[in-house]
Amino acid sequence: MTVTDTTATPATPRQHGFKEHTDGGWGLVPLQTRSERFRSTNVDDFAALTGREAEWRYTPVDRLTSLSEGELDGAPYTVATSDTDGVTAEWVGMDDARVGSAALPEDRPSANAWSTTEKAYAITISGEEDKTVTVERSSLGGAARGAHTVITAEPNSQALLILKNAGSALLTENVEIVVGEGARLTVVSVQWWDDEAVHLASHFARIGRDATLKHVLVTLGGSLVRVNPSLHLAEQGSNVESLGLYFADAGQHLEHQVYVNHDAPHSRSRVTYKGALQGEGAHTVWIGDVLIGPDATGTDSYEQNRNLVLTDGTRADSVPNLEIETGDIAGAGHASATGRFDDEQLFYLQARGITEEEARRLVVRGFLTEIIQQIGNAELQESLERAVEEELASTKLTEDAH
Repeated sequence: MTVTDTTATPATPRQHGFKEHTDGGWGLVPLQTRSERFRSTNVDDFAALTGREAEWRYTPVDRLTSLSEGELDGAPYTVATSDTDGVTAEWVGMDDARVGSAALPEDRPSANAWSTTEKAYAITISGEEDKTVTVERSSLGGAARGAHTVITAEPNSQALLILKNAGSALLTENVEIVVGEGARLTVVSVQWWDDEAVHLASHFARIGRDATLKHVLVTLGGSLVRVNPSLHLAEQGSNVESLGLYFADAGQHLEHQVYVNHDAPHSRSRVTYKGALQGEGAHTVWIGDVLIGPDATGTDSYEQNRNLVLTDGTRADSVPNLEIETGDIAGAGHASATGRFDDEQLFYLQARGITEEEARRLVVRGFLTEIIQQIGNAELQESLERAVEEELASTKLTEDAH
């Protein structure tokens, strides 16, 4: 089934009172707000990627052709889900009512996955007692694949859901998250792919009345990984905390485009992403879009991105954006910073007898573990801390590396 959002079309003639351009007869109007992006489940409604599109300008799209243009394997795959009381997991048809309940695709690879996926993996969480569930994928293989996951937290339920991705992959997928009224859900997605993996993912979340979502992305492995969360604060009193951690090595491209849509009164959001880069050609991209709509009175929002450059030859693109369509808000702001080690921190540690090399490692650990410690699962936190240690062990962090 194809679904198209009629609030936006590829050639909308008029937006926010602006007329279409007449020069050249293009019939094109620049989008006036992030929420006006065209949405459809039909891949043919989207033009082929060129890399000149605003949302793809930082991405090496020539490496994504098989996912945006090619045929995809959309069959169910091997997935292991822990047996947890209050949690059900099943394969359902793409005509299931839960599919499409959070949002629709906004780009061609996402629509390609939606169009070709045969069944969605549906995870439903119920019960007020807190619980932890783990979903693991590690045998997707190297063939181009599409996938779809729907996570539903029923009203007043509580859970921590960990999505672990490992092994080889050539994957484009959609992940829908629906948080019911009064529910409290934490979703942690860990991208721990093999070195050659390519992974595109669109995470769509809808947060209900007085509900809370903590959404955490950890991206360490893979050749090219682009995971974009769209977080819709749809009802009054909704709350979202969006956290991200990434560590890019030589030749890796790790990208996250976060969209927070405040659509209801008295909603709250906090976005914090931190990344480290080392090695020739390491490239990270973070784009943070926050929209405070005309009905989102009393909104409290803040987003920030911090990048720590460990060696020469790296590139970190960081672009925060804030749109406000009402004057009645509690607060809104954004911040972005990219830099090297803090000399004062290094001096403080070295003055206490710690070597320069170890002092630099301590600074990096402290910088990244701020995100890790907010996950809420001791076993996963320990695994990620070890992974950071392994990353640091591969690079000499003394001053001559800069």
